[in-house]
Amino acid sequence: MPDITSEIISDSISGKSGTELYAEREQRVQDAMDLKETDRVPLSLFSHFWPATLAGITFEQAMYDYDAFNDAMRQTLELLQPDMYALNQTYISVGPTLELMEFKQLEWPGHGTDPNVSFQFLDREYMKKNEYDDYLADPTNFFLRQYMPRVAGAFEPFAKLPYLPAQYYFKMIRVPTAFADDDMIEGLEKILAAGKEMRKMMKGALAFAKDMAEEGFVQSIGGSAAAPFDNFADYLRGSKGAMLDMFRNKDKLLECMDRVADAIVKDTIVASKHNPSRQIFIPLHWGLDNFMSPEQFELFFWPPLRKVLMGLIEADLIPCVLWEGDCTSRLETIADIPKGKAVYWFEQTDPVHAKEVLGDITCIRGNVSSSMLITGTPDDVDAECKRLIKGAGKGGGFILDGAIGLPDEAKVENVVAMAQSVHKYAN
Repeated sequence: MPDITSEIISDSISGKSGTELYAEREQRVQDAMDLKETDRVPLSLFSHFWPATLAGITFEQAMYDYDAFNDAMRQTLELLQPDMYALNQTYISVGPTLELMEFKQLEWPGHGTDPNVSFQFLDREYMKKNEYDDYLADPTNFFLRQYMPRVAGAFEPFAKLPYLPAQYYFKMIRVPTAFADDDMIEGLEKILAAGKEMRKMMKGALAFAKDMAEEGFVQSIGGSAAAPFDNFADYLRGSKGAMLDMFRNKDKLLECMDRVADAIVKDTIVASKHNPSRQIFIPLHWGLDNFMSPEQFELFFWPPLRKVLMGLIEADLIPCVLWEGDCTSRLETIADIPKGKAVYWFEQTDPVHAKEVLGDITCIRGNVSSSMLITGTPDDVDAECKRLIKGAGKGGGFILDGAIGLPDEAKVENVVAMAQSVHKYAN
């Protein structure tokens, strides 16, 4: 790790126990989400491979060497002392699991991309244009026999499964024969190996999180969810298919999004039940100004997304919505949620302007630009953080973060400058 320390950050934790720091940070973040004024603006840490950059390991090592990335995360937390952090291991240290599954929707460091290049999603059509009726008739059957075999080699034998709702009485005796198929046995062995590998990684990650909690570090993500439109445009129909469907298959798309909104809420509630944070991370990909017109946004994107948000809020969870791109034209529309029940994290929309529109509705998060963190100077970063803290942070209800967290290539001295700023410009 580079020999960079911060006296300001060190002084902020001096003489405090891990228990004291945890309680202080947890309350500071909660007060910000409740739109209350805090002693200072909370600092959030979200990243992908930046901890690997800090620790001097490759991105490939971060995905495959669990101990090395745990150590990189520890170095990152101890250097920056954030008020909350995302447990990166759950979505970074997954290389062995992806390989065992023969996962097809992604290329990752050392497996399709350079060892020091981030993973790349493969935008493809995983659901055909004539399969909406299959989805609506029986989503589980569609996923088991049609979708899952297309996204991972381990699931390919599922295409041979019988149509399970049609099995009954003595027909049930024949169902096990599908699982005795040679291809199915091979696929199940791959799934079992992948499951064991994922459990191994998670065991280490959870032990890490427990140790970090004892040192005073608070987790920021209790689960994740998706906007229904993104669910189809990203993972099912692909971007081209979804764009065409907005014009050629509008009613089916709307019906399916309404259906999947319920599934997203149910799954997220169950998955988040035992996590220490109530925040649900929801990154948005297709709701930005430059993709949809306001009319399209209000028809295709916002209603099913709002249904997800309201379902999570009613379950006493806190949606943390990452509005990627510039969403300035959406601000008045997305204000239609209960007061103090969500966090809106903006990538390009100016948080100071967003605060003027949404400040009495939702906590604002963001948004030191990635380009500044990569190519700027510590003075540049400090000046921008001061602007955000004094503008968006005025009166409470603001959390400082990178535009989309810390970019992998961010200069260490710039990230430290961002972390220092919440102490320099405290209330």
